[in-house]
Amino acid sequence: MSTNQPKKPSKSERTKAQILEAARELFVQHGYDGASIRDIAARASIDPAMVIRYFHSKDELFARAALFDLRLPETQVTDQASIGDAIIRRFLRIWEGSPTATGMVILLRSAASNEFAAEKVRDVFANQVRPVVAAFGDPADAGRRAGLVASQLLGLATCRYLLRLPPVVALSQDEIIKNVGPVLQRYATGAGEI
Repeated sequence: MSTNQPKKPSKSERTKAQILEAARELFVQHGYDGASIRDIAARASIDPAMVIRYFHSKDELFARAALFDLRLPETQVTDQASIGDAIIRRFLRIWEGSPTATGMVILLRSAASNEFAAEKVRDVFANQVRPVVAAFGDPADAGRRAGLVASQLLGLATCRYLLRLPPVVALSQDEIIKNVGPVLQRYATGAGEI
């Protein structure tokens, strides 16, 4: 008789997970430039050569640690009249209730001083925000509209989660939705003047 018990992770898988967790912690605290392979290895209690063995380079390790999927609303299930509201609700749900927010914190903290990290942020928004925005409004200006949506989301994330500006931190989710949702709506659809 066969039992379908979950397979215990191999030593190699556990080591990789340990390295990745150490990298996430240090990238969140110090950004890309402030976290060395040696520091990550020390945090993971392994030899630095093991970090390179499993991830090949600091860039590859960073890319894995900073992996982030906004999972913005599917355009098929979100009508044009509520896309701004749907985007801000999803964004808040990710930042305030998901362990995957760590990836975006890593990216934002590192992007200001590191071109590799900045490119990763550009990739996230080009591949995750633009396609959603392109489904609404004039396709010819989808890039500009997606850029405005990204500026609003990145500004909110920076002020609320990285800088922790007291007035922005004090806002309830309902207040953010009420104030930011209509702005995202206008940006995403191109309704009114941009």
